[in-house]
Amino acid sequence: MRSLASTLAVLGAIAAALAMAATLDSYYAFVLGQIALLTIVGVGLNILVGLGGQMSFGHAGVYAIGAYAVAVLTTRLGVSFWIAWPLGALLAGGVGALMAIPALRLKGPYLAMVTIAFGLIVEHGLVELRDVTGGQNGILDIPPPSLFGATLDANGMAVLAVAVAGMAMLAFARLSAGGWGAAMRAVRDADVAAASVGLNPTVIRTLAFSLSALFAGAAGGLFAPMAGFVTPQTFNLTQSILFVLVVVLGGSGTRLGPLLGALVVGLLPELLSGFEAYRILVFGALLMVVLWLAPRGLAGLWNALPFKRKTTAPPIADAAPPLAELLSDRPRAALRAQDLGMRFGGLRALDGARFSLPPGQVTALIGPNGAGKSTVMNLLSGFYRPTDGLCLLGEAPLPRQAFAAARAGVARSYQTSQVFQSLSVEDNVLLAARRGRLGAPLARFAGQEQRRKARALLRACGYGGDPTIPAGDLAHVDRRLVEIARALALDPDVLLLDEPAAGLSQEDKRRLAVLLKEIAAADVAVGLIEHDMGLVMGVSDTVVVLNAGMQIAQGTPSEIQADPAVRAAYLGAAPASAPIDRGPVSRLDALRVVNLTAGYGAAPVLSGVEIEVRQGEAVALLGANGAGKSTLMRVIAGLHPAADGQVAFEGGLLNSLSANERVRKGVVLSPEGRQVFPELTVRDNIRLGAFLDRRDIEARTQAMLARFPRLAERLHQRAGLLSGGEQQMLALARALMSKPKVLLLDEPSLGLAPRVIDEIFGAFRDLRDQDLTLLIVDQMAGLALSISDRAYVLSGGQVVAQGRSAQIAADPAVNAAYLGG
Repeated sequence: MRSLASTLAVLGAIAAALAMAATLDSYYAFVLGQIALLTIVGVGLNILVGLGGQMSFGHAGVYAIGAYAVAVLTTRLGVSFWIAWPLGALLAGGVGALMAIPALRLKGPYLAMVTIAFGLIVEHGLVELRDVTGGQNGILDIPPPSLFGATLDANGMAVLAVAVAGMAMLAFARLSAGGWGAAMRAVRDADVAAASVGLNPTVIRTLAFSLSALFAGAAGGLFAPMAGFVTPQTFNLTQSILFVLVVVLGGSGTRLGPLLGALVVGLLPELLSGFEAYRILVFGALLMVVLWLAPRGLAGLWNALPFKRKTTAPPIADAAPPLAELLSDRPRAALRAQDLGMRFGGLRALDGARFSLPPGQVTALIGPNGAGKSTVMNLLSGFYRPTDGLCLLGEAPLPRQAFAAARAGVARSYQTSQVFQSLSVEDNVLLAARRGRLGAPLARFAGQEQRRKARALLRACGYGGDPTIPAGDLAHVDRRLVEIARALALDPDVLLLDEPAAGLSQEDKRRLAVLLKEIAAADVAVGLIEHDMGLVMGVSDTVVVLNAGMQIAQGTPSEIQADPAVRAAYLGAAPASAPIDRGPVSRLDALRVVNLTAGYGAAPVLSGVEIEVRQGEAVALLGANGAGKSTLMRVIAGLHPAADGQVAFEGGLLNSLSANERVRKGVVLSPEGRQVFPELTVRDNIRLGAFLDRRDIEARTQAMLARFPRLAERLHQRAGLLSGGEQQMLALARALMSKPKVLLLDEPSLGLAPRVIDEIFGAFRDLRDQDLTLLIVDQMAGLALSISDRAYVLSGGQVVAQGRSAQIAADPAVNAAYLGG
């Protein structure tokens, strides 16, 4: 009903404008015609900016191409306007397709700069091509078109422009509500996820640019006979800025936005005719006011009003057919990796992986950080092309592009949910159900039967909320469910899930486990990457284990849990020396965490965590990926807020202190991934560690270079050129320059060679023997325990074991935390 009312309002406005165009005097008819032309260009830019999310400040260039095409063809070659006009629009649309080429690689300000350059090239090209365009003088005496034997005067041209503007607005309404409009918004919101539901972002972005330029060229073709002349100065950068203002002021992405923006931009100069030289300044001030009041422009003001009633659809009905009934009853293909390998330059991320994802089974892919799991996921879904081996879907090689792989039957989700935020929940599912087949640009999106099936699929996956709300408004757990329903809407042979349980509560994880088994029971092959080992071992038929890019094991969950090679990959090989036992180090607490709860907006990552670290003590913090170790380190360092609980240091609370204030007190983090400043030299990186206390900075720098001689050899080299081991040494030297009383070490061995790991941990032993207090998180549990006095084991955001390092090394809870059980 709301869509019908909006359409009727547009038709009424068009009828009123046509009546005005036919009856006004010639001057005001010309003004009305110019407003209509701004509306046409605004509609085109609304496709590009509002639907496609791409910005262009060069549309005066394609506007000029349409105008000059009509001018040249009608004055120099004697071609009829009714032939020249569509030819000019088509030429502008073709140029728009060429403008899309930079958009495939550039975004934001870089793309805007390219479009500005395009506009300048067109403007100056019109000056230089004197024989064709007339140079600076342009082309004069452009004849008005004739219709049914009568020459169109100013009123006739205004009527024509208004009619075309009305048709453009109706066409935009159909495009926006159809499959292509939904696809453009999906690519704008999450282009990677769009490819995984069968959409080709290249084609969709190109179409957005082409249609946008087509509308601008059509408007330019009308401008030439309406004005009677064209000159290069008419199509300058200022004109491009005004076109963008039409869209932004009116409301980007809204149906009435281009009309409202055109009215403001077209009428304001008439109302402020004495301030012509300041019109851009006036427009800029107006833009600031409008966007302050309503970020979605004038068309969004109505929705921003406090008394506006917001309507919601009822929740999805509880009853839904079984999942198997919502998917087609057909044989499904297995996805196989045959000697799969992947190199990134000189880095070998994967080497010789060989496994299968058969229909009707859940196959889990596990491994410690840096094992190559994400690389495998991207290879299996077509986002990477393997450098060795191949992926087979059934007996055919997997297509080498992600959108083609999705169309062939491989669906996936993402570690960080990537729903199409501006689309409704059900439209997310409906778009995926098309598998990239969008039909004609103005075709209808979906019928009632398709919507009924989409809602049934959502309910079968556990979503019971309003199907018409934007997916961006959903809670975390509902985003996960919608993402899975969207993937299943492809009716895939294979469903790849990347950490679907991340951020979910235990109850939500139990529901997810039931859903995964139901999906497999529908004969879909399920590939699962997940760090919750309890979930993995509970739902998987087969588990494949990777470590450092190599496949080291494959078997049932019980076989994997008992495999010594898997235990070594997760816990580290048995260290050369047993865990130390120095006895009680100190009775004084350096750091204490009390009843700590923290998360990222969804279910808590940490819940009721309590640890203590005494002065001069080394403490290891162990647990599988996703257990909450890094989150705890970030909370202690002041980089992430605690939802509840306390962090105390030397008897005082740290909760209210910022990260830099905690560093000043002596709580210093050496972060996961090193995070050196790549463009600065080694020397500058080290000295930045003394930013809060620069006393004796040279002596302290020399002490760091003596501790890490390899850094002295590369003192004036950019840090980004160092090896991984050297960067870890640099990160540690930078942290030590802050004079820590408690040093937090987050995954210091990640991605390092064994020889370098031995060197780094040797430095940690020296620091421990110098009575520096250490809190160590490391995936190599054996190494961490070998230099620690005590240890805590985290699982599911809670402490499940604690004690002396020697006791923890023999505790079955460690194995259970890493491998389930």
